[in-house]
Amino acid sequence: MGSSSREALEQSRNVLAAIGGVTERTGEQVLLAARTIAESGQLRALLTDSGVPVEDKGRFVGSLFASLDKSTVQLLAGTVAERWSDEDEFVAGIEELGFRALAMSAPDGTAIERELFAFEQAVRSNAELELAVSSKLGASDARVALVDALLASASSQTRTIVSHLVRMPRGRRIGEALRGTAGIVADQAGLGIATVRAARPLTAPQLKRLEGILSARYGRKLSINQVLDETLIGGLRITIGDEVIDGSVASRLSDLRLSLVG
Repeated sequence: MGSSSREALEQSRNVLAAIGGVTERTGEQVLLAARTIAESGQLRALLTDSGVPVEDKGRFVGSLFASLDKSTVQLLAGTVAERWSDEDEFVAGIEELGFRALAMSAPDGTAIERELFAFEQAVRSNAELELAVSSKLGASDARVALVDALLASASSQTRTIVSHLVRMPRGRRIGEALRGTAGIVADQAGLGIATVRAARPLTAPQLKRLEGILSARYGRKLSINQVLDETLIGGLRITIGDEVIDGSVASRLSDLRLSLVG
């Protein structure tokens, strides 16, 4: 994301934080607005045109989205008042605000990021399912209905997020979109995400101890996603953002083979 968009997004987050009474409905409406704007090149061009006075953009947003809640319109007006690097990043910024609003509205104890991770793993392991939720053929309502059925036990926030992603992929594969969104949701909850690969499932005490160690190391509470990977033989491979901590037996054997060849 360009520097202008990063600054615009930061200012828009501040507007979201200042709005009182953010609800699940707020998040749903912001994502609806993101889809509406994304579908119209003229609309995107107008709302990101630096030559159009901010006041005019604000009035236009108020008129276009008059059926939405006042707080939602206030948030959208805040986004168009900022300078974005390009139209796509403007849409991405609105989308992120919708995800964050949904995260803010979730009841205590709701781990949206873990529900998104679980769905991403299900899609990754089933090519037919990935095709079904990603195909551009047919009506998007059918994909949304499938998502709702698959996520019947998940939170309503998670269902709203995934339904939005299958409606508006923005050129992303569904797995990529789910992972990126999980990171946004976790960040809103004050969490980082650690993906831990192991040959065998870790026990609850082991996971708790690992979470404590990693959280202390990174100075931030982490949500741990566990992935079983029999190719590791033993040990762990941990990914946090762009950093990989590889303590797997497979990695050590590979290093040994390289040293022997050298």
